[in-house]
Amino acid sequence: MARTLEWQVRLELAEDDGTTRARATVETEGTTFTGHGTARRNPEDPDVPVIGDELAASRAMSDLARQLMRAAYRDIGEVGAGLPGSERYEDAGGYGWSAVSA
Repeated sequence: MARTLEWQVRLELAEDDGTTRARATVETEGTTFTGHGTARRNPEDPDVPVIGDELAASRAMSDLARQLMRAAYRDIGEVGAGLPGSERYEDAGGYGWSAVSA
């Protein structure tokens, strides 16, 4: 079954007094996930705002990715695929969803 989806990630950045905060949000089918990231400039370092933006944004997206992965693992368990090391997992030969695409 072919399927095409588009998820848009909204990334918001705010900088105040050497601290940059980022929030990455994505809405999936009925669920909203929000990742957070922060970057703090060392007072001795030059003020280059783009560095704080990049660090905070990457940390927010990394947090978002971890949340999506946890949700996927939870959903895999709910459909009966089991977790690695479990009896159900070994009987089934592993997850049906691999990290490598064919």
